[in-house]
Amino acid sequence: MSQSHGGSIIADVLSRHGVQHLFALCGGHISPILTGCQDRGIRVVDVRDEGNAVFAADAVARMSGVVGVAAVTAGPGVTNAITALKNAQMAQSPLLLLGGATATLLKGRGALQDIDQLALVKAATKWSTSVKSVPALAATIERAIAIATGGVPGPVFVEVPVDLLYPEEIVRGWYEKEVGLGKAKGLSARALELYVRGHLYRQFKAPVLPEVTLPEIHLPTLRSAADGLADAARALRNAERPVIVVGSQTLVGVKDPERVAQALRDLGVPVYLGGMARGLLGRHSDLQFRHARGAALKDADVVIVCGFPFDFRLGYGRGIPKRATLIAANLSLHELRKNRRPEIAVQMHAGEFLIGLAAQAGGAGAGATRWQPWFDALRVREAARDAEIAGKAKPAGELIDPLHFFLRLEDKMAADAVLAVDGGDFVATCSYIVRPRAPLSWLDPGVFGTLGVGGGFALGAALLRPGSEVWLIWGDGSSAYSLAEMDTFARHGVAPIAVIGNDGSWAQIAREQVEILGTPLGTELRRSDYHVVAQGYGAVGLLLTDPAKVDETIAEAQAIARSGRPVCLNVHLRATDFRKGSISI
Repeated sequence: MSQSHGGSIIADVLSRHGVQHLFALCGGHISPILTGCQDRGIRVVDVRDEGNAVFAADAVARMSGVVGVAAVTAGPGVTNAITALKNAQMAQSPLLLLGGATATLLKGRGALQDIDQLALVKAATKWSTSVKSVPALAATIERAIAIATGGVPGPVFVEVPVDLLYPEEIVRGWYEKEVGLGKAKGLSARALELYVRGHLYRQFKAPVLPEVTLPEIHLPTLRSAADGLADAARALRNAERPVIVVGSQTLVGVKDPERVAQALRDLGVPVYLGGMARGLLGRHSDLQFRHARGAALKDADVVIVCGFPFDFRLGYGRGIPKRATLIAANLSLHELRKNRRPEIAVQMHAGEFLIGLAAQAGGAGAGATRWQPWFDALRVREAARDAEIAGKAKPAGELIDPLHFFLRLEDKMAADAVLAVDGGDFVATCSYIVRPRAPLSWLDPGVFGTLGVGGGFALGAALLRPGSEVWLIWGDGSSAYSLAEMDTFARHGVAPIAVIGNDGSWAQIAREQVEILGTPLGTELRRSDYHVVAQGYGAVGLLLTDPAKVDETIAEAQAIARSGRPVCLNVHLRATDFRKGSISI
C-alpha cells in the first residue's frame, strides 16, 4: 500500500459507504484520489471523456442504491462533466463528483486550469464546496454523501485542491521550490516564508472547527404520510377504474425492488411504468400496461402517481380529468405541486408509499372482480396496439426494418439483460417493443433527454452486473458522443453489445423539420462504418444490412459478448413513418 495522503482519506470514506467503483479520467490534480481508491480495493475505471465518468457513476447509483462517484481533473475536466451532472440532477441520482483544483496558495493567480468551478457547477448540483484543509477532507466527503443521498437525491460537487491530496513532504517541497523556504533573505522574503509556513500548518495540522449550519426548513406537506396513506387507501377501495403510474424516483436508493413490486401485486391495480421503473414487474405481468397510457388516464376515476412529476410526459397534469381523484407521492414538495395539485399529496419516498398503501388497503386487489371490466378494456387497447406494431413490421425488403429488428431482439434477448438507451427515433421505437426483463435493468437519460449517456451507462451497468447481457441501444447520431468508450470496454474487460440504428440521419428531428420547413438542413449524416471504428477501439464490429440475417447476427453478437469481447452491431435501417408526429419540444 502506498503512503497515506489526501486521496487515501477520501478513499477511506468512500469505502465505508460501500463504494466499489471510481470512474475517472486521469489528471495531475487528482492522481492521489485514484491511487488511494485502488489501495483500498475500490476499482478505478478510467474513461475517454469526463462526461462518461459521471454517466457511469450515475448508472451505478441508479442500479445499486449506493452513491455513484466520479473524479475529474481541474478546469476542462470539470466543465466537460457539467452536462452529465445536470442530467443526474434532473434524474435525481445520488452522485458525488470530485473535482481537482489548483493549489490553495495559487488560486486566482493564473495557475494552469484555475477557474471558478463552484460558480459553474452550482446550478447543476444539490451542494458544492471547496475543501480548505486536509483535516477537513473526511468530514466534507461524509457530508457530501449525506446530502447526495438524503431527501430528494441528487449530485454534489467537492473541489479538492491538489496540495490537499499529495503527501505533506511533497507539498512542502513544492512550496520550498516556489518561495525558497528556509532560504529567505530580506524582510519581505521572511514575511512570505512565515505566511507560507502558517498556511502549511493550517492546511495539514490545524484542527477542524465545528461547522455552524442552519437547520433545513421543510414546508408543511399537503397531507401527512399517515393521513395521506389512509385517504389514498380509502379512495382506492371505492375506485371503479384505478390506475397507478410509477416513475424513476420510486426506485431511487432502493436496494430491494422486490418489496415495491410485491406491493403493486398486492394492490392489484393496472400499472404503467416509466423511466427506471420499467421492468419492475418483470418482462410480463397481468397488471402492467405499456400502451395508450393517455387514454387510460383520461378514463380513470382514481389515478395514483408515484415518483413521477406532472411534466410533459404526463401532459403537465392536464391529461388527468378533474373528476378523477388524483393521488401523488413524491420526495419533492415542489414536484407534488408543479402544474397540477393532487387531491391527496404525500411527501415521502414513492416506493415506501406503495408499500404502505398496500398494507393500508388491506389487499385492495380483492377488488379485482369489480375492476375486471376495466382490465378488459385496457387489455383490448394493449392488444390492438401490439398488433398494429407487429403489422407495420416488414421482415422482407431492402435494409432492416427497425420494428422487425426490435421484435426479433425482444424474442432473443437474455433473461438477465440490462438495457442502456441513448438516442431519439431508434430508441423510442425500441421502447414500444422491447420489454426490460427485471427491476433496475433499464437506463435512460430521464427528463433532460441528454444524448451521449450510452457509453457511460453501459459501462456502469456492465461493471455492476458482471456476466449479465448488457445492450446499448444507440441512434447513429448519439453514438458519436461516446463511441470511444468501446476502448474503455475493451481495456476493462466488459462486453456490452452496442446496437447502432444507422439511417444516416438525425431522424427524430428530420421527420418534422422536413415536413414543416421543407429542408433536411443539419439533420443529414453518412451511413458511416461505425463497426469498423469500434474494431479500431478493440471491440468486434458487425454489419447488418440483410433482413434475412437478423436472427443469426443477434445470436453472433450474443456469443461474442459471452466470450468477453464488446460488440458493435451497425444496423443499416430503411426509412419508416412509424413515429411520424412524435417529436417533443
